[in-house]
Amino acid sequence: MPGGSLLPFSSVSPLGSAGGGGLGPGCSPGGGVSGPGLLSLGSAGRKLSGFRLTEKFVLLLVFSGFITLCFGAIFFLPDSSKLLSGVFFQQSPPPPQRPLAGLLGEEEESNLGGRLARIRKEHERALREAKDTLNRAHEHEDIKKDIQRDKEQIMVQGRVTAGGKLPPHVFKPPVGVVGKEPSDPAVKQKRDTIKEMMTFSWDNYKQYAWGMNELKPIQKQGHSSNLFGNIQGATIVDALDTLYIMEMMDEFKDAKEWVEKNLVFNVNAEVSVFEVNIRFVGGLLSAYYISGEEVFRRKAVELGEKLLPAFNTPTGIPWALLNIKSGIGRNWPWASGGSSILAEFGTLHLEFMHLTRVSENPVFAEKVMNIRKVLNKLDKPQGLYPNYLNPSSGQWGQHHVSVGGLGDSFYEYLLKAWLMSDKTDEEAKKMYYEAVQAVETHLIRKSSSGLTYIAEWKGGLLEHKMGHLTCFAGGMFALGADGAPEDKTGHHIELAAEIARTCHESYDRTMMKLGPEAFRFDGGVEAIATRQNEKYYILRPEVIETYLYMWRFTHDPKYRQWGWEAVQALEKYCRVEGGYSGVRDVYSAHPNHDDVQQSFYLAETLKYLYLLFSDDDLLPLEHWIFNTEAHPLPIIAKSDTIQNVKSK
Repeated sequence: MPGGSLLPFSSVSPLGSAGGGGLGPGCSPGGGVSGPGLLSLGSAGRKLSGFRLTEKFVLLLVFSGFITLCFGAIFFLPDSSKLLSGVFFQQSPPPPQRPLAGLLGEEEESNLGGRLARIRKEHERALREAKDTLNRAHEHEDIKKDIQRDKEQIMVQGRVTAGGKLPPHVFKPPVGVVGKEPSDPAVKQKRDTIKEMMTFSWDNYKQYAWGMNELKPIQKQGHSSNLFGNIQGATIVDALDTLYIMEMMDEFKDAKEWVEKNLVFNVNAEVSVFEVNIRFVGGLLSAYYISGEEVFRRKAVELGEKLLPAFNTPTGIPWALLNIKSGIGRNWPWASGGSSILAEFGTLHLEFMHLTRVSENPVFAEKVMNIRKVLNKLDKPQGLYPNYLNPSSGQWGQHHVSVGGLGDSFYEYLLKAWLMSDKTDEEAKKMYYEAVQAVETHLIRKSSSGLTYIAEWKGGLLEHKMGHLTCFAGGMFALGADGAPEDKTGHHIELAAEIARTCHESYDRTMMKLGPEAFRFDGGVEAIATRQNEKYYILRPEVIETYLYMWRFTHDPKYRQWGWEAVQALEKYCRVEGGYSGVRDVYSAHPNHDDVQQSFYLAETLKYLYLLFSDDDLLPLEHWIFNTEAHPLPIIAKSDTIQNVKSK
């Protein structure tokens, strides 16, 4: 949290040690008198025990008069109402006053006068102490004002939406968010089919699960993953930019109205920082950049602020899970040695840099630049980045390396950070190409039939398995080919094409022509899942993502052909009466549906397919970078750089 933590004001009594409306020295709740004054009265009472009954009665009248004088004086002090606030005085009505003259002898009057003088002196001292207490109360008020002023300054620096206000941001009309129709009628027809798939997905979600995170298309009801805690509307936020670029403006308007009225983040539940960032923050930022609607900027920054406590660790490496109401974070219980996950803390950079850009608050960029600082201080085994890093010690956990699950988007974001900076972020560029070189040396292998795959590395031993998630790497290699060192552009394009071919084979070798969650290259098999828990397909986009990049860079028609094969398979095996569902076994001729229409199906899979059958002027790559949830974010031109944010 910016500025550290402050004690809540309710824990600081305005009168020092006296709490809950208590009184200062000299007075106590209930109308009694405390401190030296009370002791003096008690002492005087004992000395008067030798007087006759009448004399005692007279003295009690005198004492009662002085007590009344004492409290009357207090009530007339400045701000005395604050001193006695909340205290009820219960005093018996005094007996009738009687004159003292003539009742006492001369000697008795003299003695009584001395005693009364002492009593008056004690009460005067008590009154002075009460005044001092009131003065200290004013000092406490001044201190409280100073604390509040400091707190407000911290909020300006670290919580820029305090009061719902953001500094103005000049919205620049976006480039290429709506493209022209394809000139080829066959291509146009295929793109229209994909738009119809989006309409079918959206309409069913709206009918059966509106406002929930996702849709269960067979049961025709809402589905909410615990990844988002009690935050709702993941499909709505994830689909915003897809609706816009497909020119589904009525649906976009409905989604915007829901966001404005119903998207709230102050929920008492744990969320995945990674998933909430890439889907909600990324989706809101993208919707703002393509439409200019201020509600999306405001909501994105508000949510970004809610995620900041996740970075409150000894190293600044964020927790994986965060209760966004309490600000308490922790890591996944299954993670090695209480570690944070490389792909999770490494997949915040694009969104947080843009949060700084739209809010003018450097704290977001500083948080992610600090992650780089920590990583650059660490030794990398064989130049590789293990998937686990302890946020307390700043040391690697288990030496498991993967370009698939647990590691994938870390590498993607290094490359895209450089590209998004208009190629000014040299540190990101260096980290990316060094990491890719280590991956190629230690993880990339060829099967006996010539299929290139990316294995996983566990403590120096290779596991010859490639995940569906890893298939994004073909597109990554293509996207980064132009900046590859030592004239390796051609090599990186070839590597990208080989990965694309291998991932297509993983689809083509199944009964449904949809790829499994993971496939292996051992035991005499190639690009086939051999374990039951790896045979499912949950509408994932990574293979189609690579087809899109390969199409954009090569215009080889096979990538559109492969993409159309995926469309046909989705229609045949995943489309059900209430939407689209994943399947549990892609090698079976009869689909066993998992009954979840994932939000990323609308955000990524359908968007990438639509772009694959669109001209290159729709979201052109020289102007846009896609976050790992396929939300387009604009490249930050050199003339529009974020100030004062540098890696140290």
